[in-house]
Amino acid sequence: MNTNPAGNGEFGQRQAVPGPIVPKTAAEALRPEAGTPPPRRSRASRSQVVVFMNFVISAVMLVVLAAGIALYFGKQAFNEPGPSANGDTFLVKPNTGVQDIADQLERRGLISDARIFRLGVRAYGNDSALKAGEYEIKPQASMRDIMELLKSGKSVMYSLTIPEGLTVEQALQRIAEQSALTGDMPATRPPEGSLATDTLRFTRGATRQQMVDKLLADQQKLVDDVWQRRAPELPLANIEDFVILASIVEKETGRGDERSRVAAVFLNRLAKGMRLQSDPTIIYGLFGGKGKPADRPIFQSDIQKPTPYNTYLINGLPPTPIANPGRAALEAVANPSKTDDLYFVADGNGGHVFAATLEEHNQNVARYRTQQKKLADEAAKAAAAKVEGQTDAPVDGSDGGDAGAAQ
Repeated sequence: MNTNPAGNGEFGQRQAVPGPIVPKTAAEALRPEAGTPPPRRSRASRSQVVVFMNFVISAVMLVVLAAGIALYFGKQAFNEPGPSANGDTFLVKPNTGVQDIADQLERRGLISDARIFRLGVRAYGNDSALKAGEYEIKPQASMRDIMELLKSGKSVMYSLTIPEGLTVEQALQRIAEQSALTGDMPATRPPEGSLATDTLRFTRGATRQQMVDKLLADQQKLVDDVWQRRAPELPLANIEDFVILASIVEKETGRGDERSRVAAVFLNRLAKGMRLQSDPTIIYGLFGGKGKPADRPIFQSDIQKPTPYNTYLINGLPPTPIANPGRAALEAVANPSKTDDLYFVADGNGGHVFAATLEEHNQNVARYRTQQKKLADEAAKAAAAKVEGQTDAPVDGSDGGDAGAAQ
């Protein structure tokens, strides 16, 4: 082994240290020596352009990070249950923008943040897809639920029902009183019997004129269709007479199982030149389209009051319908039962008893009067105070003669 201190520094050999050896104290020997200094920054790294670009990159990264956080929490808020515990209806008027919709939803307490709703709608590409209408917002509906509902156009639907047998005046009153409709009533009242008896479904904001137009068109189509399918040789001059008689049948009975038989009685009478003698025509002649007050009976003296509608006094049909007939009444007149019946009288149970001869009819009338007298006697004590002093007796359903066609 080479132990020469002046060797060439190979392994195992001590490299010679140039210069004189300076002795160190113990404290100096324990003090750490300075490390290698870092390299000096290049001239390029100290450029203002580089400093600015570093700032821009850092700012962009912060913005992206903030946007990501905002997007995450915004999406959470857009999909989480809403603040409304009970739900409510919400009306979107035509041509209303997303911002106005969002503001209204927030004011109504249906969403928690209008800005999140607006941004969410736009993020899903539905900025112009929200439809006008009235919507039923469910309790705790999320903003996304509300967006999808308004996008679907599934508005709250309202109903307008015109029952069979109402007059035009009574039907128009129902239309006028429907608060979900808008606009004025028609300036001209439609003819009696010209409105369909139906239930119309509509959204808030539909007009009253639209409802009337729809009912008029539907009734015209119905009448035309049924008239085309009528039985041959009906004793009716035209389609107008057809509607008039159907309105009388409508008012005479609400029983589906006897409409065609009631229609047959009147058609048989017309064919024989007999008067119809229908109580509802007396009522229309006295009270018109307003209808008889519920607590007002028909008196014997009413039968003798001349009006254009009193079929106890006039021959044939009255000049106009007395109500709006429904499909069943129209079908009954167009295709009546094949009977020889000329009379009917109430049976006291909501229906009628029919007869082909006056003798048989008078027997039915007598039975009906006996039944009514029995009921009246049972209630006499309770009704005594009300009937005391009454001189004009109410009609009990028949005069015992040809008027047996009246209920």
